[in-house]
Amino acid sequence: MRAAVTATDGFEIVEVPDPTPGPGELVLRVTANGVCGSDLSTAPFLPPGTVMGHEFAGEVVAIGPAGPGSDEAPGFRVGDHVASMPVRGCHRCRACLTGDIARCPAARTLGLGVLPGALAEFVVVGAAESVRVDGADPVDGALVEPLAVGLHAVQRAGIEPADRVLVLGAGPVGTAVLHWLSRGVAGEVVCSDPSPGRRAAALDVGASAVHTPQSLTEQIRDGFDVVIECVGKPGMIAAALDAVRTHGRIVVAGVCLGDDRFMPVAGIVKETSMHFVSYYTKSEFRTAAAELDRGAVGSSTLVSEIVGLDAVNRVFTELSGPNDQRKVLISPTVG
Repeated sequence: MRAAVTATDGFEIVEVPDPTPGPGELVLRVTANGVCGSDLSTAPFLPPGTVMGHEFAGEVVAIGPAGPGSDEAPGFRVGDHVASMPVRGCHRCRACLTGDIARCPAARTLGLGVLPGALAEFVVVGAAESVRVDGADPVDGALVEPLAVGLHAVQRAGIEPADRVLVLGAGPVGTAVLHWLSRGVAGEVVCSDPSPGRRAAALDVGASAVHTPQSLTEQIRDGFDVVIECVGKPGMIAAALDAVRTHGRIVVAGVCLGDDRFMPVAGIVKETSMHFVSYYTKSEFRTAAAELDRGAVGSSTLVSEIVGLDAVNRVFTELSGPNDQRKVLISPTVG
């Protein structure tokens, strides 16, 4: 099969052996894989030859024998369209049994240098970590993962009726967060992003108002009840602390891999609660899949471009700098 693998100067397209499923595993023919901000951050640190890609969906083409955890997921058939969590658990520990698979002590991730990901024609996934997306466009199935990330952040925020909420960043995570906020009880949902295209995306998915980081200063007034940080760059936690009200809540969903300096006294004075979040539960993943299945959201709103494997280098380069892109999907079926 063809796969995009990390190289010293980006990615290269190579031929690698077709995968076969082991116990409790499925092989998917990849229909699409989304490029995430965390991909951009981690790619330079991964060894050459790594197959990345953790936001994906595909068609079942092979099914392994029953294995650990196989009784926790409904049976699959060849031809089913599914999305899979990009993490495999032990299926025995408390985290796995409660659906919080990413917190399994033996968790193995896909696409981040442990297990091969989906920037390839085929990928091996766990049946117990997979859900059907037969009601959605097969390409849209790649949106289940980022939608689940957004749902998890909103759940952790504990939005109360009439809360005034600020979302910092209207990239893929920010727009997923905005989608779920638009379906909840928040009184006002404001988004800040320097990109005109992404501010337009924020309005499309339900923001009440959008601002540049500079114009946002005038809107802070007494502060926001909740601030959800979705940028993942140094300085954003300090910006969240500036914007939150006394006794407010901050949720940090952005993945920052650099040192970030902020003044803790700002949070102390305001008695701010701060949560750092990652991944999602199996239940949240199912909820995101159901949202796509019933047509509540899809690529027409969230996706700006669908390209083939040969465009991986270009996409990673463009997304690493300032841009107006929404979600970019890589589809091995695109020529």
